[in-house]
Amino acid sequence: MRYRGPLPKRTVRRVNACVGALRMSPRWGPLVSRQLTVITYTGRRSGRTFSTPVGYRRAAGVVTIGVRLPDAKKWWHNFTGEGGPIFLHLDGTDQAGHAVARRDEKGRVTVTVRLDG
Repeated sequence: MRYRGPLPKRTVRRVNACVGALRMSPRWGPLVSRQLTVITYTGRRSGRTFSTPVGYRRAAGVVTIGVRLPDAKKWWHNFTGEGGPIFLHLDGTDQAGHAVARRDEKGRVTVTVRLDG
C-alpha cells in the first residue's frame, strides 16, 4: 500500500522531537544513534537549511538512507539527479558528504551518501 499526500506537519514535528530526545538521552542515545542520525541540507528551491532525523546504514564511507513513505516526504527530492551536499551527525560530529536519491521500479527510494574524507 502506498501512502499519498503529505504527512500532517504537527505529526512530523512530534515524531522528530521524540527521535531527537531519544538520540540525546544519556541512557538510550548511544543505542538509538547506531541506527538514527540527523541530516542537515539546504533546500534547492528555497535556499533554507533543514534538519531531519532519518534511519541509516553505514559501510566503508558510504551511508545508505532508506526513505519510508517516500510519496509523503519531500526532503529526498533535493538529492535527485546529480544529488547535492549534505551533513550527517555521526559519531558525535557533523560529517559532510554528497547525497544522491534514486527510486527503484517498485517505488522505493534510497539516498546514498558518500562521506567526504
